[in-house]
Amino acid sequence: MSAPGTGSSPLVRWGIIGCGDVTEVKSGPAYQQTAGFQLAAVMRRDEAKARDYAQRHGVPKVHTDAAALIADPEIDAVYIATPPDSHRAYALQVAAAGKPCCVEKPMAPSYADCVAMTEAFRKRNLPLFVAYYRRSLPRFNQVKAWLEEGAIGSVRHVSWHLSRPPSKVDLARTYNWRTDAAVAPGGYFDDVASHGLDLFLYLLGDVTDASGCSTNQQGLYAAKDAISGVWLHASGATGSGFWNFGSHQREEKVQILGSDGSIEFSVFGEVPLVLVNGQGRQELVVENPVNIQLYHVRAMQEHLQGCGKHPSTGATATRTSWVMDRILGRI
Repeated sequence: MSAPGTGSSPLVRWGIIGCGDVTEVKSGPAYQQTAGFQLAAVMRRDEAKARDYAQRHGVPKVHTDAAALIADPEIDAVYIATPPDSHRAYALQVAAAGKPCCVEKPMAPSYADCVAMTEAFRKRNLPLFVAYYRRSLPRFNQVKAWLEEGAIGSVRHVSWHLSRPPSKVDLARTYNWRTDAAVAPGGYFDDVASHGLDLFLYLLGDVTDASGCSTNQQGLYAAKDAISGVWLHASGATGSGFWNFGSHQREEKVQILGSDGSIEFSVFGEVPLVLVNGQGRQELVVENPVNIQLYHVRAMQEHLQGCGKHPSTGATATRTSWVMDRILGRI
C-alpha cells in the first residue's frame, strides 16, 4: 500500500477489471467517496472505452490487459466487475499476486468455482469480498433489526415471488451473458435471484437443504427462464421462491411470516418496509444511496483497517452459490 491517506490509515489503491455499466454509478464512485480508498486504475480491453471511463471519472491510469493491472505495483487491491465466467481466473491471479479482492455477483457460474476461489484466498490469508451489497444497506439492516428484536416472533417461513416480461434484448435474441447457459446456467436467476437468496442467508441464517425445478418456457435463449425452489434454514424456518422471466407483467414481493407477525418488502423496488404484528401495521421508508454500493465499499475499508468484519465474503457468497446450484439441480 502507498503513503498514508486520511488520518493514520494507509491509502488503498484499487484497480477495476471491467469498467462497464455496473461501475458507472452503482460501484465505481463509491470507491472514490470512501476515505482511505483511491480508484487508481481501470482496465478494459477496448482502450478507447477505458480511457473514456477514466477521463469521465478522474481515474489516473488505464490498462487494456487484466494481468498487467493485477501485477501493477501501484495497485493494492482489485475489483473484478466482468461477467461471472471470468471471475475464477481473474480472482486466482489476484490471490497469487497477494492482493485483496472484491468480485461482482454472482460470484461464479458454479459452486465448485466459488470453492476454488475462496480456498485460494484463505490459503494466502487474504480478504475476498463479494458485491452482495444488500447485506450492508440500511434498508435491509432495518429488517434484520426487526427480526433480531423479535418483532414478529419466531420466523416460520420466507417467500419470494419475482416475475417480469422478456426484455427487448430477449425478444430480439441479441446476445446477453445473463442468458448464456455457459455463463449463467440459470439465466436471469443467476444474476437477479442471487441477490435475494444471499440476503435471506444474511437475515435468516444458514440453509441446510434446498431443491427446485427449472425449465425454459419461451425458447428465446439457452439458459433457464422459469425456476421454482424450496429451502430449509438451520433455524427450522422454511423458504420458497419462484422466478419467471416470461410473464405478462413485473411483480416482486418478499414476505417473512413469524409466529407473531410478518414483514413485507421488495429486494429490488424501493417500496416501504411493512411490519405487521400485535402493535398494528408500520410502514417505513429507508432510502438507498445514489451509489448503491457505498455502504458495501465503506465496510470493506473498515474490514481492511481491522475496524470491523465485512458481511459479504467469499465464504458467505460460496454458500449462496451452493443454494442456487441445489435449486437448479446442479449438485
